[in-house]
Amino acid sequence: MKTLFGVVAWCLLFVLCWPLAVLALVAWPLVWLLLLPFRLVGVTFSALFAFLGALLFLPARLLGWRPRAAAVAG
Repeated sequence: MKTLFGVVAWCLLFVLCWPLAVLALVAWPLVWLLLLPFRLVGVTFSALFAFLGALLFLPARLLGWRPRAAAVAG
């Protein structure tokens, strides 16, 4: 749905102002490449926080505590 909205928005921009639409089409891969390191940093920090959470809850897990979602599913 998000992709369809983007295509329709680009087509509307192409009808209204085609040079700006072509510029957006050319610039989008460059912007994606510039933002890629920030996305990788975000994934890294997300993994780091998940690891720290697992490390902090390890003693409770060893003593038999289970998260609520796992207790319902299991």
